[in-house]
Amino acid sequence: MAKKSVGDLKEADLKGKRVFVRADLNVPLDGDLKITDDTRIRAAVPTIKYLISNGAKVILSSHLGRPKGVTDKYRLTPLVPRLSELLGIKASLFSQVEKADDSIGPEVEKKVAALPDGGVLLLENVRFYPEEEKNVPEHAQKLAAVADLYVNDAFGTAHRAHASTEGVTKFLKPSVAGFLLQKELDYLDGAVSNPKRPFAAIVGGSKVSSKIGVIESLLEKCNILLLGGGMIFTFYKAQGLSVGSSLVEEDKIDLAKSLMRTAKDKGVSLLLPTDVVVADKFAADANSKIVPSTAIPDGWMGLDIGPDSVKTFNEALDTTKTVIWNGPMGVFEFDKFAVGTEAVAKKLAELSGKGVTTIIGGGDSVAAVEKVGVADKMSHISTGGGASLELLEGKVLPGVAALDEAVAAVTV
Repeated sequence: MAKKSVGDLKEADLKGKRVFVRADLNVPLDGDLKITDDTRIRAAVPTIKYLISNGAKVILSSHLGRPKGVTDKYRLTPLVPRLSELLGIKASLFSQVEKADDSIGPEVEKKVAALPDGGVLLLENVRFYPEEEKNVPEHAQKLAAVADLYVNDAFGTAHRAHASTEGVTKFLKPSVAGFLLQKELDYLDGAVSNPKRPFAAIVGGSKVSSKIGVIESLLEKCNILLLGGGMIFTFYKAQGLSVGSSLVEEDKIDLAKSLMRTAKDKGVSLLLPTDVVVADKFAADANSKIVPSTAIPDGWMGLDIGPDSVKTFNEALDTTKTVIWNGPMGVFEFDKFAVGTEAVAKKLAELSGKGVTTIIGGGDSVAAVEKVGVADKMSHISTGGGASLELLEGKVLPGVAALDEAVAAVTV
């Protein structure tokens, strides 16, 4: 899946060129429309800085939220001050007001024409227009009309075939990956497909059904598979164990049996927790106790992995050279049942310090390492939710497939 990267383009390719950059600036805003977490803006900065330092004119686009038509609270205006500050330049915002044509008509063309080399123009929320998510070719062509080439740095939406992520590539060449997107591919595709071994995968989350593809794909690649979260009770049930009132997907019991057989056939060491923290209700203040996984009492539900499991998991992880983690070990929103998840986060931070490649595969695992304060210790933290999962499942992401292959010669 090697794709041409923005780093392959030099000053001669970029100076004076109009570059359409699709970023993921979908940051959370509070009630006063103030940014509460600028992680995604900061993640987009290296690509934009590289382009403007090489004299390109950057036409920046992103979505924000899930607006139904033009919605004031989803305008990108609040992003301009922070973006300008991080880039060290003045970004100008062209607010597209009522109609989709305003993003692609003569007014936008005029603003782009006035952009100096090294300038940045932020277009309004691409999702104000239904044609964006429907990937209408005419709309994509109009978006592309103001640019010479295309850079996709929005990994979080790379699994969507939208006008600004896939459609525009048909009209702009070269179409290349930004630095953030490239890093995601290097780790989630490269490091997972050709890992330094032993390679362990830790998969958690409440349901087997949401992680079937990930588990099946990782069983083809990993040496050790550690399972946690609510999904383990379906596996226990498949082993004939009593699970009390824990969450079980009855229709996935046969699948769990099949996955355990596959692991055995492939020589993958599949580890399930040997003890669990059970509670008498699903609540932060529930009564709780630690029991062996073979002795979960009736009327109690498992909400976290126990200390013996943490010890066993840590011993297995100590043997590894590459670890990928996707999904919490328990109900980590409740502090009482966050111990297992936090222990995994701390262990991976420790392993990173010893040279092990540690990859946090998006979603709740990211929140967990941030909560524990070890995010900066990991080799890579994926910025994608659904995109991370689909890549781990071995699926082709439309926004990635549409980009130029690394072997292709670039002509601008």
